Amino acid sequence: MLRLTRILGNATEPEFAERLHALEHDGRVETITLDAADTARKRLRVATDKGTDCAVAIARSDRLANGAVLLLEDDRAVVVRMRETVWLALGPRDLAAALDLGYFCGNLHWRVRFEGEVLKVALDGPRETYTARLAQHLADGRARIIEEQDA
Repeated sequence: MLRLTRILGNATEPEFAERLHALEHDGRVETITLDAADTARKRLRVATDKGTDCAVAIARSDRLANGAVLLLEDDRAVVVRMRETVWLALGPRDLAAALDLGYFCGNLHWRVRFEGEVLKVALDGPRETYTARLAQHLADGRARIIEEQDA
């Protein structure tokens, strides 16, 4: 098992970019792919895209991010890549429903963003889990799911 205990820097930094580029040409850069929710974790066990078993244990003050370089040796590197966040777009019926929906999502500590009158919820798990929690809002018309073609 490979133990990774610190973030050396970011792949975009000049001191890393050239070395990583050379290693990539030789197929020697391994990636750890994480969801946004995983970036807050300080300890996790994951496998790289090449199957290397890794134990990540970073300092409390550090935070994993896209491009974080966890290992850089002469013959290999390990870099973090982030999965794209999938969003559930919700349209409230009116202002009162918007306030209620925002309050509801806040109480569940869901990550959200606002785009005009649309509330988008980051899906950190199965879509069905979120729609089940929103069932009453959807059933009584306080909110509706806005599909991509509607957005």
